[in-house]
Amino acid sequence: MKKIGVFFIVLSLMVLSACSMESGLIKEQPKKESLQDVKIGVSISTLNNPFFVSVKDGIVKEAKKKGIETVVVDAQDDTSKQISGIEDLILKGVDVLVVNPTDSAAISSSVLSANEAGIPVITIDRSAEDGEVATFIASDNVSGGEMAGTYIVEQLGEKANVVELEGVSGASATRERGKGFHNIADKQLNVVTSQTAEFDRTKGLTVMENILQGNKDVEAVFAHNDEMALGAIEAIQAAGKDILVLGFDGTKDALDAVKEGKLDGTIAQQPALIGEEAVNAAVKILKGDQVEENISVPLKLQTN
Repeated sequence: MKKIGVFFIVLSLMVLSACSMESGLIKEQPKKESLQDVKIGVSISTLNNPFFVSVKDGIVKEAKKKGIETVVVDAQDDTSKQISGIEDLILKGVDVLVVNPTDSAAISSSVLSANEAGIPVITIDRSAEDGEVATFIASDNVSGGEMAGTYIVEQLGEKANVVELEGVSGASATRERGKGFHNIADKQLNVVTSQTAEFDRTKGLTVMENILQGNKDVEAVFAHNDEMALGAIEAIQAAGKDILVLGFDGTKDALDAVKEGKLDGTIAQQPALIGEEAVNAAVKILKGDQVEENISVPLKLQTN
């Protein structure tokens, strides 16, 4: 009988342990009445992209105004480097973690690590697929993709031949911008090809060069970000073509290109405002206030 009793006790402990793991118990973060000594850890996918530099600057500037220290790490578009960088931020004991993921799925392990350490996580521009995120701050990428498709239809009419330059595979922004664009394009445009250039200007140039060699009737390009759009313009100009090009982000280089008539338009985000919103959300979280699950920053179509 004693053996049976011990068996049931052990079994009960195992069940309770399993339930605790399944429910994803996360250490409670103590409320902070003062922002003194608060440290925000920031992991940016790449600081080789002007858009993310503006996001980072928005975070640092707003944090400084509030007397908050920031520690920024650059993943250089390398998922393993981002995971390692976040591990370092956790070891440094940051109070809040702000992450702009290189890959929405791959970054989930880092979010879970922060959860276990009791560090609230905020994701910006791209989401995380797993783990507990306090809030996700971004533009409405699906809506922006739809704006792009609609603009091309308005300018060129239905059934125009369009190339889509996609962002990094696995990034939520790539999926969402593509989804919005195809909501319009699949019904009203002829998408000649969709190829990734990984949000990179040089790759945008190379990919566009290759596309133009095999497709002579391209009338428009929708690039998932401005860097790829600017690269595509170089290829188009070298080929002596007249093709409508639309980017996404509203970076300084892109807006300058729009003013100069080189770029037809960009779905402009407000990267500095995304950064500011991240800091404001972090302060609310630390004070124990509620934050919205999703914070949307407005988009604007900028054309020449």
